[in-house]
Amino acid sequence: MAERIALEDLRPAEGATHRTKRVGRGRSSGRGKTSCRGHNGEGQRSGSSSKRGFEGGQMPSYRQMPKLKGFTNFAALNYAQINVKDLEKLDAAEIDLNYLIENGKAHPSTVALRVLGNGEISKAVTVKARYFTPSAKEKIEKAGGKAELV
Repeated sequence: MAERIALEDLRPAEGATHRTKRVGRGRSSGRGKTSCRGHNGEGQRSGSSSKRGFEGGQMPSYRQMPKLKGFTNFAALNYAQINVKDLEKLDAAEIDLNYLIENGKAHPSTVALRVLGNGEISKAVTVKARYFTPSAKEKIEKAGGKAELV
């Protein structure tokens, strides 16, 4: 059976605590006279305590810095998204990312195409994309077209 330790027997770990600095106990103590406060100024007076971030009247560094609004994910991939109803408006038998970029429908920095299922399509087109929603794939194939994953 393990030995029970009483609450009054608990002690901090060795080296975890330090003796308090005893100031104002004479010049020979090394901490006498001004008691480690210096000679003049605000910090020398009794009851003084500057608030967190105070830099002596100088504009604090946390106020000099601009406010950060969110962050930029440097690894984010730029996807072009197109709805099925917008495929209806395009005059092409085959639609892929390059076609959309050439016709100004997608930004040149786009890396992949996603086809979403909003709307209806009546003409048969072949669409090459990285992702199709299940409803988009169903509508394209129902109209007689092809939905090819790239």
